[in-house]
Amino acid sequence: MQMPEPSAGILARKAEIVAGLRDRLPADAVISDPAETRAYECDALTAYKCPPLAVVLPASTEEVAAVLAYCHAERVPVVPRGSGTSLAGGALPTADSVILGVARLNDVIETDYPNRIIRVQSGRTNLSVTGAVEADGFFYAPDPSSQLACAIAGNIAMNSGGAHCLKYGVTTNNLLGVTMVTMEGEVIELGGAHLDAPGYDLLGLICGSEGQLGVVTEATLRIIHKPQGARPILMGFDSNEVAGACVSDIIRAGVLPVAIEFMDRPCIRACEAFAKAGYPDVEALLIVEVEGAEAEIAEQLSKITEIARRHNPVELRESRSETESALIWKGRKAAFGAMGQINDYMCLDGTIPVTELPRVLGRIGELSKEYGLDVANVFHAGDGNMHPLILFDANADGQLETCERLGAEILKLCVEVGGCLTGEHGVGVEKRDLMMTQYSADDLEAQLAVKDVFDPRWLLNAAKVFPLDATANRRSAA
Repeated sequence: MQMPEPSAGILARKAEIVAGLRDRLPADAVISDPAETRAYECDALTAYKCPPLAVVLPASTEEVAAVLAYCHAERVPVVPRGSGTSLAGGALPTADSVILGVARLNDVIETDYPNRIIRVQSGRTNLSVTGAVEADGFFYAPDPSSQLACAIAGNIAMNSGGAHCLKYGVTTNNLLGVTMVTMEGEVIELGGAHLDAPGYDLLGLICGSEGQLGVVTEATLRIIHKPQGARPILMGFDSNEVAGACVSDIIRAGVLPVAIEFMDRPCIRACEAFAKAGYPDVEALLIVEVEGAEAEIAEQLSKITEIARRHNPVELRESRSETESALIWKGRKAAFGAMGQINDYMCLDGTIPVTELPRVLGRIGELSKEYGLDVANVFHAGDGNMHPLILFDANADGQLETCERLGAEILKLCVEVGGCLTGEHGVGVEKRDLMMTQYSADDLEAQLAVKDVFDPRWLLNAAKVFPLDATANRRSAA
C-alpha cells in the first residue's frame, strides 16, 4: 500500500505552520512533539502507520473553521479524525499533514423529544448519544461494534451501521442535518430538524464521503422510542453454508428481525473464551433478535424457529431473561477485541445480496485454504454486510502481503455476486486500489468532480478512497 510522498516544502516549514496553528487555537489544542503525535500515526487498521506533521484538537465549529482556513491558505493537507476506530485506514495521516481531531467537540446541544431529534457535536461517542436520552425512553439506533468509543463524526464519514441496522437502517437513515466546515473555512448547514430538505440531497452526499468534502462539527440525529421489549434467540448449525441459507430464508419469508448476526467456529470460540456467554461449540452461530410487545415477540420467534428447524439446527436457544440477552450480545459485541487477543487480523467489509451468503461463505473457505491463512467470519447477516477477519502474523515476512491479496480476492468476490466493496467501514486506503473493480472510469470521474467542487486544492484526506494514479494530476495541480 503506497501513500503520496510528503511535501519537502511543508516539512521544512513545520515550525512556521505549528506557530500559525497555535495563533488560532488554545495552547493545549496543538500537538507537535514527535513523541506525542505518534499516538495519531494510525487508526484501527494498524498495519500502516505514519506520524503526522501536527495534531489539532479544536473545541468549537469556529476553531475548526479557523484551522481549515489557515491550512487552505498555506496549502497544508488535513486529515479529519473521529475516535480513530476506522478499520480501513480512513484517518491514516501523511508526514506532511495535520490531523484534525474532533474529540473535544462532545456536547449535547439540544434534545427535542416531541420531534424525536437530538443535536450533538460530532465528537460525541455513538453510545453516549443513547446515554443522553435513554432515561426518557429513547435511543439512537445505529450501533457499530465500536459504539463505546467511535465518534458520530466517523459514523457520518463512513455511513456506519451496526447489528440493529437491519430494522432501523444505517447512519444515513438516522441523520437529519449537519453543520459542516469546508476546506476553505466556510461554515455551512445541510438539512436540519425536519424529515426532508428541499433541493439537492447534499446531506446524502456528505454521509459516507469519508472526510473528503468537509469536516462535520454538529449533527442532528433521529432518536426513537425504546421498544416494549426485545429477545434474541441463538441458532447453532453444523456448517456456514447452512446458516447462510437460514438467513436467506428468514428474510425471504418477510419476517423483519431487529438484527441477524453471524459467527463461525473460530469467532465463536474466541468470543466464548472472552465473554463466557454460553455459546455452543458449533460450526456457525446465528443471533436473531426481535422486539415489540410480548405477543409480537412470541409470534415472530415462532415463525423464525419454524424456518430454522427446516435447516436441522444443532441447537436452538431462546433467551429467557435480560441477563441471558445481555450475555448473548456481550459475546457478539466483543468479537473484534476477542479475535485480537489471539491473532493479528485484517477486517474486511464487503456487502453482498443475502441470497448469495451460502455461495460466498463457501468460496471464502476455499480461498482461505488456497492462501494458507485462516479466516474468521462475523457479520451483520441480515443485510449481507460481511466482516471476514483474515488472521495473520504481522511479524512473519510476507504474511501481510498475502493477507492483502486474499482480502482483495474476497472483496472482488463480493462485487462479482452483485454486492459492493464496503458496507460501513469505508474505502479509506484499504480498498482504494480496488475501486475500479466496482466503478468504471466514468463513474470515478463523476465522483472526482464532486471532490473538485468541495475541495479544489485536494487538501482534505486526499490520499484516500480513490486510486492514487487516478488523482495524481489533481493533487499535483493543487
